[in-house]
Amino acid sequence: MEPITHFLFGAAMGRAGLNRKTALATATLTLAAEAADLDVFSRFNGSVYGFAHHRGFTHSFLGVPLVAAVVVGFMYLVWRLRGRRTRDPNLPPRWGLLFGYACLSGLSHILLDFTNNYGVRPFWPFSERWYSWDIVFIVEPVLLVILVLGLILPGLFSLINEEIGVRRKGPQGRFAATVALLGVFACWGFRDYEHRRAVALLESQTYQGAEPLRVSAYPYWVNPFRWYGVAETPSGFAMMNVDSLVPEVDPEGRMQIRYKPEETPVTLAAKQSYLGRVYLDWAQYPVTESEQVAEGPVAYIVRFRDLRYAYPGRDTRATLGAMVFLDRDLQVVDERFGMRSARTGTQSGH
Repeated sequence: MEPITHFLFGAAMGRAGLNRKTALATATLTLAAEAADLDVFSRFNGSVYGFAHHRGFTHSFLGVPLVAAVVVGFMYLVWRLRGRRTRDPNLPPRWGLLFGYACLSGLSHILLDFTNNYGVRPFWPFSERWYSWDIVFIVEPVLLVILVLGLILPGLFSLINEEIGVRRKGPQGRFAATVALLGVFACWGFRDYEHRRAVALLESQTYQGAEPLRVSAYPYWVNPFRWYGVAETPSGFAMMNVDSLVPEVDPEGRMQIRYKPEETPVTLAAKQSYLGRVYLDWAQYPVTESEQVAEGPVAYIVRFRDLRYAYPGRDTRATLGAMVFLDRDLQVVDERFGMRSARTGTQSGH
């Protein structure tokens, strides 16, 4: 998920009652909920290195305690710089409990990232397998609204109470934050139900007379009944929209068929590159395109695409694609992740 949802989820966990046990609970939970994305700094070593290590160690069960320790260490430093002061002198920080909270919040980050269609590797480094629930778009306004309301409404009611002379002691907003968290889980449950309907519908169809080998349904944002479906057959891939409310496959009549490319020495060499191995390990429906370059040290460009991001109407070349550049001896010259296709050479039909 995008960072704001992570931050809000962590803050809601604190407001839901964990902030009554120790000082600095809400701040620790909020920071720890997003801290796993510190792996973004790996991009400074290049796009390929950043892609290979994104959602790796920091998004694994093994990495959760280490990331939690970093967050708690940061909170301890802030506490010392503030003169060991907190809002409530009668509620001191309990560092062991805060570490447990940070671990819990780190697990929430893995859970939230698991719900979208990019996936996580929770068992890294023991297993490189990716897992994804595919029920929520990476930016989900419904979840944002639920969490924001759960956090700001108590403050508004508190202001109203102060105006009429009513004051309450202790942390506020426990009920609203709890309801917001329950609302998030309810949204996931509803999304999962519609996702299962969409997948079942895709499995019940034939594509150009062939039974599907496997199918997947990926979410659109806001609309829980609209899904982007991909079905793999022995000869190719069918891509279409699915309406789980009707239910109906390809209600707009825009189904696309993409045949599987033939393997060549060029594509096989690209797949054996570092980027090729990493990309194929992560991609769910990978396809390749090769281009021959007329002049220069680069003789071939092989582009990798993952059809799970080939939503109708979008330029799939610009969405989480990769390129491997080879010389005439099929040795790797360069590797790039997330780049648009080069405008050189002549496209071959792979």
